[in-house]
Formats: sequence, C-alpha cells, structure tokens
Amino acid sequence: MLQDLKYKLARFMTGRYGMDQFGRFLAGVTFVVLVLGFFSKKAIFTYIILALIVYMYFRILSKDIARRSAENQKFLTFYSKITLRLGRTKHRLLDMKTHHIYKCPSCGQKIRIPRGKGKIEISCPKCAAKFIKNS
Repeated sequence: MLQDLKYKLARFMTGRYGMDQFGRFLAGVTFVVLVLGFFSKKAIFTYIILALIVYMYFRILSKDIARRSAENQKFLTFYSKITLRLGRTKHRLLDMKTHHIYKCPSCGQKIRIPRGKGKIEISCPKCAAKFIKNS
C-alpha cells in the first residue's frame, strides 16, 4: 500500500520541477511569517502565508522547468551577494579587536595594520606611498 502510494507520487512528479533552494527559502519565510502571525493575530499574515504557500506549490508542481530554474539561479545570485557581504562585515567586526584598517591617501587601497604598535610609517603595497598613522 505504502509502496503503491510512493510509486503514484513519483509518477505524478515526473516532468515537474520539484523543490530547490528558492523553494526551501520560501518554506522558511512561510514558517517565519506563520510564527509572526500566530503572535500578532493580524489578518494580513494569513493572506501573506496563503500567497507564499500557493506560490511555493506552484513552483514545485510547475512543468516549466527552464523558467523555474532561471528563477532559482537569480535567487542564488542574489543570496550569494548578501552572504558574501555579511561574511565580509563579520570578518571586519572580528578583526577590529586586533587590527586597524586604513585607506591609502593617494590611491584609496585598504591596508590592515595590527593594533598596539604606536606611531608607524605605513607603505602602501599598491602605489608605494608612505604615510604615518597610530596603530
């Protein structure tokens, strides 16, 4: 009985797009909105949840694989830009404890200098300009 149901579901999903990273993201957003709606009890959350679920299942059951794949690729590009930017920001914040970051006055190159060395002469690796800063 269970094997028969699995077989029928597999046959139904043949030629359909299925779940991808964008679909998983939509499921996560739907869950977050569901929790927010549970605590706020506003009707707008119900409509947002319904729209997200309908769109998610539309994508899963779609037979236009090329278009859904293009949507997923756009999402992954956008998502990677955000995670890259957040990673850089996190690295900079962790680095602030041990290093200063100065910009070269002539070319604008960022230079990472360790803290606690007093006044030092910094030589830019890009344009070889020299300037003095506190570390």
